Amino acid sequence: MEIRAAVTRAPSAPFSIEALDLEDPRPGEVLVRIVATGICHTDMVMRDRHLPVPHPVVLGHEGAGIVERVGADVTKVAAGDHVVMSFNSCGVCPSCREDAESYCHDFFGRNFLGTRSDGSSGLSQRGGPIHGNIFGQSSFASHALCHERNVVVVPKDVPLELMGPLACGIQTGAGAVMNALRIGAGRSLAVFGLGSVGLSAVMAARIVGASRIIAVDLHPGRLALAKELGATDPIDAADTDVVAAIMALTGYGVDFSIDATGVPAAIEQAVRVLAPRGTCGIVGASPAGARLSTDLTHLLSGGRHIRGIVEGDSRPDIFIPRLIDLHRGGSFPFDRLVRFYEFTDINRAVEDSESGRAIKPIVRAPS
Repeated sequence: MEIRAAVTRAPSAPFSIEALDLEDPRPGEVLVRIVATGICHTDMVMRDRHLPVPHPVVLGHEGAGIVERVGADVTKVAAGDHVVMSFNSCGVCPSCREDAESYCHDFFGRNFLGTRSDGSSGLSQRGGPIHGNIFGQSSFASHALCHERNVVVVPKDVPLELMGPLACGIQTGAGAVMNALRIGAGRSLAVFGLGSVGLSAVMAARIVGASRIIAVDLHPGRLALAKELGATDPIDAADTDVVAAIMALTGYGVDFSIDATGVPAAIEQAVRVLAPRGTCGIVGASPAGARLSTDLTHLLSGGRHIRGIVEGDSRPDIFIPRLIDLHRGGSFPFDRLVRFYEFTDINRAVEDSESGRAIKPIVRAPS
């Protein structure tokens, strides 16, 4: 079938909206008519080839839509189901067998390499291949092929155009708090970077009862929003010694820190503010080859921990419905992070995301 898609053809270049051909779903695949797709910082990392994602390619990995058809052997969903598309995984490696699919041994291959596992792409143009299957979906398009493993059914009475960001950015921040670090009531947390991931962590920390939630960013507007969403202590990193300020607030540091910037200098600060036995979770996407330097005596002598967190340690089939329930109950208002754009305005949406004017852009799919 012919579809419309936003194609990436060169690093840092604008997206080009083009007509492409999309194959029928193969066994295990699901054809989804896209309603809306969130724009994530990782899309820009892939666009600029800070990760070795092949071009030309259709990006987009926070898609939500309606199932149109399913391939052979698909039993999880049927035509007409409303779905969110999350990250892809193999289902058979040791991590997947232990319900830790965000650490699938083939995570990179199934999410970043732009092809199916057999090297093919479901997308083409005038007979020439266009790379797809990004995060098992490539949802900057009117339609996408995803996989039974990475599709999550959502209730039909929730606003489907709002749901896409739950697939990656929102579940990453909330899951870092709830699943990975398992922050409990009365504990302290510092969040570095208040994009959609960091602000989701702030909201989740309030839900679990963290007593002190320190929010660090360069944008006064985001600091103000973090305060409204549950942060107890916003810190403007533009004119403050962040480490000194956090130590002054706490006396000995925080129990947990989360870096959502991917900037090594910020991660170093997130480690330095840890209290003894504290843990820093790194969730921000950094360019390939980025390095972290830290004081090993500080790390060792206090029994401190540093760990990477992918997709919030989430099992999307379980965690995304939980976040929807929290949103319905009013305790997780992630809709306050969102700004909608028409598909033809995708480049403006990207510019607003990169400049900080928009926290979580969502583009509505072309008709």
